[in-house]
Amino acid sequence: MKARIPKGYSGGGSPNNIQQLARQAQKLQDDMEAASAELEAKEYDATAGGGAVKVTVTGKMELTKVEISPEVVDPEDVEMLSDLIMAAANEALRTASKEKEEKMENISGGLSIPGMF
Repeated sequence: MKARIPKGYSGGGSPNNIQQLARQAQKLQDDMEAASAELEAKEYDATAGGGAVKVTVTGKMELTKVEISPEVVDPEDVEMLSDLIMAAANEALRTASKEKEEKMENISGGLSIPGMF
């Protein structure tokens, strides 16, 4: 049994189609790199303990600032302060990661390309 090739399909693809696909792939990569650079420069804040602890992270997932309200500094309960810092830092990192994931998905149309981001 012979397979039928759809009309207009040359099997190997014309050089123009391949060049157009390569240009689209390059544009997609350029858009993703620009978005990644933009996101890496952004800062994300999160708080814990009703604002007692505030942290700032960058889109590079680096912790850049920790602000602690003096009233939560209790030498008898350092563990609680540590927990508040971790909670705020993790929330800020989740926010940064989620925004990057969403932006890259919007650019790529949901297409997962290994090594692109």
